Amino acid sequence: MSRKPNDRRRASILAVAIGLQMLAAVFFLGDVASDFRWIGFDPHTTFEAMVAVALLIGIGFGALEMRRTLARMHRAEEALSMASGALGEVIQLRFDEWRLTPSEADVALFALKGFDTNEIAKFRSVAESTVRAQLTRAFAKSDVKNRAQFVSLFVEELLTLPEVDN
Repeated sequence: MSRKPNDRRRASILAVAIGLQMLAAVFFLGDVASDFRWIGFDPHTTFEAMVAVALLIGIGFGALEMRRTLARMHRAEEALSMASGALGEVIQLRFDEWRLTPSEADVALFALKGFDTNEIAKFRSVAESTVRAQLTRAFAKSDVKNRAQFVSLFVEELLTLPEVDN
């Protein structure tokens, strides 16, 4: 699954920030080396050296954390994609198990997606009463009484899908 443009932009900005920090660290290290050569060890030069080393350590940890975060984000995207695919399979299996007609399955899927009866009727170019009748038959075949119970069947299925390792 490809990353969203915002994710790529955010990663690019972080990479640029780390690059700028790296340039600053090189500058400070050069300045410290020059100071040591001309002045030698004194409190100011020693402090600048410690700050430059701390900056390098911070850059290293920042880059490592950025890499870990991007890897976690990639794994989460993969898990979401797998769960979405798995839910689609579960929906199709249940529709087949309940022996929904193609029209009932179509209307039931729209209902799962959150569309109301009027919207479904417009999508399918049928009367609202037809949609209500098809939904009623789909609910009866799935042994639920209403849309909320119907949706909760699939939410429960999604919650019980095996977890993907992160």
